[in-house]
Amino acid sequence: MILKWLRQRRRRKILRTAYPEAWDRIITDNVKYVQHLSPAQQRQLRQHIQIFVQEKYWEGCGGFVITEEVKVTIAAQACLLLLNMPDECYDNVLSILVYPDEYLVRESDASFNGVVSERGELRLGEAVWRGPVILSWPDVLAGGRSESHGCHGEQEGYGDNLVLHEFAHQIDMLNGRFADGIPPLNSQSELDLWLQVMQPEYQRHVANCEAGQHGVIDCYGAINAAEFFAVVIETFFEQPIPLRSQHAAVYDLLKSYFRIDPATWYA
Repeated sequence: MILKWLRQRRRRKILRTAYPEAWDRIITDNVKYVQHLSPAQQRQLRQHIQIFVQEKYWEGCGGFVITEEVKVTIAAQACLLLLNMPDECYDNVLSILVYPDEYLVRESDASFNGVVSERGELRLGEAVWRGPVILSWPDVLAGGRSESHGCHGEQEGYGDNLVLHEFAHQIDMLNGRFADGIPPLNSQSELDLWLQVMQPEYQRHVANCEAGQHGVIDCYGAINAAEFFAVVIETFFEQPIPLRSQHAAVYDLLKSYFRIDPATWYA
């Protein structure tokens, strides 16, 4: 209770500071969806951005230099998911690490006879439970500007926003250590509805991707339920009208969960 009070006090102090006008120019250049928000939504987004920029620890990796443009561009995209949502959603995100490009992660595997082998994997981003979100700056920029050719190597228009994707994982992990495609819900009835809609949609998505049938949802989401959740959230905000047309039940579920209707932005 005391920690919550201190957090609210700190945030009120942040919001008493004037919002920098230069940030709007950065957002206009780098985060195209903001132009579709209503004036009230834009005001709310600015408040979330101010808090996000001030509260997170920012670190450039691999020689990358963190600038105001980097912070605001990432914050504007991440905070889209917070419109009309509790602003405690990202309290567990301690820091934002940004690389100048894709980065190499080394992983070790042990065989049944104890032999350990190492392999390297190139990544564009990563969400760590109760830890950082790691991002590749060119892909952050491409997603925000709607210039991406798919942050997971798919066709253009599929999986286009790296920031939305990784912060969707953070929302997914709010109710447990591992992402499982089920975010925090308020009741058993909400959970029942979520499973009733999402489980068959995921299974159908896997079958369609295996058959080579590409719809509006990126086939990267066929890897597991957690990736399906993250990719669907990208699609909900980036391509709401096609998603509503092809997957009406999924769209309505996310519209209820996020308390927002992005299809109205493009109508």
